[in-house]
Amino acid sequence: MKADALVPLLTEVRACLLCSAHLPLGPRPVVQASALSRLLIVSQAPGCKVHDNGIPFNDASGDRLRDWLGVDRAMFYDAERITIVPMGFCFPGTLKGGDLPPRPECAPAWHPRLLPRLTRVRLTLAIGQYAQAGLLGERRGRTLTHTVLAWSAHLARGVLPLPHPSPRDRAWLKRNPWFEAEMLPELRRLVIEALH
Repeated sequence: MKADALVPLLTEVRACLLCSAHLPLGPRPVVQASALSRLLIVSQAPGCKVHDNGIPFNDASGDRLRDWLGVDRAMFYDAERITIVPMGFCFPGTLKGGDLPPRPECAPAWHPRLLPRLTRVRLTLAIGQYAQAGLLGERRGRTLTHTVLAWSAHLARGVLPLPHPSPRDRAWLKRNPWFEAEMLPELRRLVIEALH
């Protein structure tokens, strides 16, 4: 597959107005993809800052995620290495201090057209509960913690579940010290393996 094979589809995605009536800031689909990518990150939905700048994970969550992966900004934003596809491509709005869930129309409209074209992907990261629900379905655990704890079983299918790297999830990281102590070294190893 040629490096530019996804360009027409990405142009369609970025022009999507499917759920514009439900988006408080209007549509601004955020996606990074190349048919050459080796690592696929499936996330939840862009936050307000990402909506403003149009660059996936260009916020505090992205800083933490890059640290978890052991990659710098240049590698992270190299679409020929890393594809970033959220469950919802646009900022869904907020409620009670947190972001709303991804719009339900988005993934069914675009994932079946986009994900099968990523034939070189060696590792898929499912970040947060919505990405895990979308990628793992009934195979996910009762909670995000159960799903992440069972990471090795999901990895056998090429998917590695992760918590969301949001600063709001500091409490989860404190309650689950095994994640940083045991899982992060393995995550970094798997990322290096996938990218090289």
